[in-house]
Amino acid sequence: MFTLRTRYADEDNSAFTNVDVLGSFMDNHDNARYLSIYQGDISGFKNAVCFALTARGIPYFYYGDEQAFSGGNDPANRESLWNAMDTSSDMYKFVTTINKARQSAKAWDYDYVERYVLDDLFAYSFGEMLVLTTNSDRFIELTLPYVPY
Repeated sequence: MFTLRTRYADEDNSAFTNVDVLGSFMDNHDNARYLSIYQGDISGFKNAVCFALTARGIPYFYYGDEQAFSGGNDPANRESLWNAMDTSSDMYKFVTTINKARQSAKAWDYDYVERYVLDDLFAYSFGEMLVLTTNSDRFIELTLPYVPY
């Protein structure tokens, strides 16, 4: 997760006028889907989706991730959604919850604030929205030193 911190710092000091207007995404039509590479890793997938939807930048969401599609390289990553849309699926509800939280907090109206970084944990906020993501399946018990909520 320190690599994310470094990347953000590098982008802030780059030629970009405003890093926060760049796109943020996880899956896309040019690459194999996350779940085709990390088969069955729903927890990791949820963390990656959460990060992509809440990180700095404008979130881009690839259709089918809300249904946990797992297609491989193009064209296998372009599964048909027409007969597969399930608004009661776990992933659909997960994505809906994140989007409602962003909307409720109006995260786009606030600056990004890094809160805490470990090798396997990244915490940040936008206004009243606090996000913690991980790249590990280990149990993490932590008291954040500065969270003003």
